[in-house]
Amino acid sequence: MEDLVAIARIARPHGLRGELLADILTDFPERFEGLRKVTAVMPGERKRQLEIESFRYRNERILLKFLGIDRIEDAEEFRNAEICITENETVALDDDEFFDWQLEGCKVSGIDGDLIGEVSSVMRTGGTEVLVVNGAKEYLIPFAATICVMVDIPNKLITVDPPEGLLEF
Repeated sequence: MEDLVAIARIARPHGLRGELLADILTDFPERFEGLRKVTAVMPGERKRQLEIESFRYRNERILLKFLGIDRIEDAEEFRNAEICITENETVALDDDEFFDWQLEGCKVSGIDGDLIGEVSSVMRTGGTEVLVVNGAKEYLIPFAATICVMVDIPNKLITVDPPEGLLEF
């Protein structure tokens, strides 16, 4: 089965007719337009195929209505579920752009080949993203082309050429 990418996380049922209020996890919320089939990954990793009947945005969240889920009791089982699409359904990015989930888990090494650590998360600061790298300590490495000189997603490897002092205490 293909890898899944979460685009929303169900917070709770909304109303009595089976709608679900969800946090949007994608940078492309317009992707819900025309999206029909999704996979709900429930806590405990159980999966269920769903079809979106309707949706509407509500503040910074989205209200989802799925076919066949018509009562609050039916909707309750989806609390905390992630709504996912397959990797090949993701929005196409430019060659020098990456999804956070592609960067997380990448090994980070210096241009000399020495292992620095592994990317645990990506921080969004409003400017250049920052890689949180766990190694001998936690490093914060700006995800800039001048520092991250090679990004090899298929091999889960990022090579960095850090400026002096970046990896020091």
